[in-house]
Amino acid sequence: MGQAVVEFLGGQHTSLDGNEEPFFAGVLAIFGHGNVAGIGEALLAHRNRLWCGFPRNEQAMVHTAVGFAKMANRRRTLACTSSIGPGATNMITGAALATINRLPVLLLPGDIFASRGPAPVLQQLESAATQDVSVNDCFRPVSRYWDRITRPEQLVTALPEALRILTSPAETGAVTLCLPQDVQAEAFDYPEALFEKRVWTIGRTRPDRSLLELAGTWLRAARSPVIVAGGGVIYSEATDTLSRFAEATGVAVVETMAGKGSLPFDHPQALGAVGVTGAPGPNRLARDADLVIVVGSRLSDFTTASRTAFQHPDVRFINVNVSAFDAGKHQALALVGDARATLDEWLPLMAGWGTPAEYRERIAREQAGWATETERICASTGTCMSQAEVIRVLNEFTGPRDVVVNAAGSLPGDLHKLWRARDPKQYHLEYGYSCMGYEIAAGLGVKMAAPDREVYVLVGDGSYLMLAQEIATSIQEGVRLTILILDNSGFASIGGLSRSVGCTGFLTEYRARDVETGGLDGALLPVDFAANAASLGARALTASTPAGLRDALDDARRADRTTAIVIPVDRGRHVGSYESWWDVPVAEVSANEAVRRARAEYEQARMAERQFL
Repeated sequence: MGQAVVEFLGGQHTSLDGNEEPFFAGVLAIFGHGNVAGIGEALLAHRNRLWCGFPRNEQAMVHTAVGFAKMANRRRTLACTSSIGPGATNMITGAALATINRLPVLLLPGDIFASRGPAPVLQQLESAATQDVSVNDCFRPVSRYWDRITRPEQLVTALPEALRILTSPAETGAVTLCLPQDVQAEAFDYPEALFEKRVWTIGRTRPDRSLLELAGTWLRAARSPVIVAGGGVIYSEATDTLSRFAEATGVAVVETMAGKGSLPFDHPQALGAVGVTGAPGPNRLARDADLVIVVGSRLSDFTTASRTAFQHPDVRFINVNVSAFDAGKHQALALVGDARATLDEWLPLMAGWGTPAEYRERIAREQAGWATETERICASTGTCMSQAEVIRVLNEFTGPRDVVVNAAGSLPGDLHKLWRARDPKQYHLEYGYSCMGYEIAAGLGVKMAAPDREVYVLVGDGSYLMLAQEIATSIQEGVRLTILILDNSGFASIGGLSRSVGCTGFLTEYRARDVETGGLDGALLPVDFAANAASLGARALTASTPAGLRDALDDARRADRTTAIVIPVDRGRHVGSYESWWDVPVAEVSANEAVRRARAEYEQARMAERQFL
């Protein structure tokens, strides 16, 4: 059965617009007793036909597969196999990340004996209520498809169904096939057709014509429309189409975290980041919009500012999405279809119509104002650099095809506002799950998917300490990354949030326990990030000034292996938020006066939340 799984993977291809590619670029494997004799034996036998990699952590290997799939616009991915027990449960975080971000990854965890003969085996979860459960049942809520293969012949139906989900733009996410260790080793006379080459054609679905015409009528009636570009624009390769649509109609485009890069930053209709991590112009335009055209977004709370972003009393929504579930959000006019195909068909309906002159003048004013503001934010003080300074230096140093990777902490907000994207694949942020530890592992996957691009991983010290060991995998595989480790001595993002809700930044700095106070408020911990990265095989540099950072980046670009650049940054210098709010409930009763003040502000802000019925 294990051999059949591996043989099947090698025969799967995808095709979009006539461009055919193998769907699985390989398998990432960490072996244990639950998969070494089944899947492990099969991968050994197929090692010359199917690439197999050996990462350092099961959660990290799923992040690598997700980073690969995101960079490949969901056309390709990697499979991941682990043993039973902790090896399997380590992958659950990665599975949740993949499913929430709508990115395909195939997970093949080992499982307990289907025969139940030797039970309980090592690492088996026992239940007094049933024998039909294992830790792999934890994958059910975070998988788009889940199956346990208790008989070898079940693969004949399970594998094609898994691929149907993985290759569907509307349904993709994590797919989990649990493989009992005894069944992996069983033989079955599989039909040869199961292993023949199969091409999964990814079609460009189109919305109902009458709904599209209604959308055209709504847009013609709008006085202050806005387009919200999400990740679906990039995955459907609709960036050029969106550019033509925006230029022809004059409608401004604002971008979600996943949609950043949908238009080049200097496009006449590009206003930039919207939502909680957005810039002032996009958020003001969203506030005043009477029509919101959402293209390829799931409208998370960071995009909608917890449903406070759109305040026009008569605002209406048109959602373009391959998923009917996402298209229906905010009671929108749902155009269920591929972003590129839908915009291509919609544009001719708008012939002769455009936004009024005062609207276009407003866009130009907002763009100019933000350019001035970013110069202020990124200006050097001559002391310890801020994150904004680091972003400015990196943005100026990189080329249009270089890729920046990040996921969690305060960096995503600063990058969303400040990064000037010049290519649709330049900005790689995981912000659906905002998972600390994603960055380095995903950077590995990004570089594997696009080896001709330079990949720059930005990671805060908190995220780095959670999952840094894939540096060793990058050295092992000869995959060169440039990793910028921003050292601010703790969790700067959550520290700021803690202070905003009256909680003083409690337990968010890397400090020793003070013997007198009994709290973690002693001296800052002397963590040597350069030595740590060097111990994993990386070249390690430090940079404390903009000029020093430019020199270090130039050195890294000429290096023959992964380079880590450690950058001390000023924890107290923040970019700040603009014209937006995020719903983080504050304690309703508290003895802390700062908490009571924060609660009063919270109750006032929450009054702006809307339900679009």
